[in-house]
Amino acid sequence: MEALTTPEVLSAIHDELGDWRRLAQPLAARYVTEGEDPTVAASFVSAVAQVAATAGHPVPEIRLGHGRVDLFLYTVDPAGGRWITAKDLELARLITGLAAKFLLRAAPADVTQVELALDAADHTAAGPFWAALLTGDAANTVHDSVFDPLNRLPAMWFQQTSPHETPRQRWHLDVWLAPEVVEKRIAAALAAGGTVVDASEAPSYTVLADPEGNKACVACATGRG
Repeated sequence: MEALTTPEVLSAIHDELGDWRRLAQPLAARYVTEGEDPTVAASFVSAVAQVAATAGHPVPEIRLGHGRVDLFLYTVDPAGGRWITAKDLELARLITGLAAKFLLRAAPADVTQVELALDAADHTAAGPFWAALLTGDAANTVHDSVFDPLNRLPAMWFQQTSPHETPRQRWHLDVWLAPEVVEKRIAAALAAGGTVVDASEAPSYTVLADPEGNKACVACATGRG
């Protein structure tokens, strides 16, 4: 398995996969139905599963809701890590074609992924506890992250920090968005009383704080290596 770099994925999105966006781990897309027939989206999901099986790809993560279908593509390595590969791009192309046949409209600006982030001086010490608590298996730690194989909860990762005494905020949310909506989302948060703490790495990530100083990051794939 050869993972693609973020610039390689962004290039593919720019050239031919405009329905899709790169988030923290997955390649993501949202399709919405224009009519009132609730079976259209379900039929599309069935077709996606069939195409994936024919292509020899695991069935992607799919969320079917009222008038919408969310899809998340990634490849799992032997250690449990999640990466985007050429095979995922090929499946994205096939799904894009299916969506056109079903007359579904892509809504790439709507895709979102939330990660839980915990400041930790030693993720190898903290990781197994959180994996066991959240997923029931301490072995569900991958590098500096915890992934639930059943996808019942957001991914969690450990942000390297120096040892320190409590109290200090250690949790924060990383909210991954399509690049074109980052500025609008930040503006909405600022209008609601937030402040910008650090925009030095924008647009790849911008640190915000709520009125009490609790921090969160707005992230996108733009500008990442």
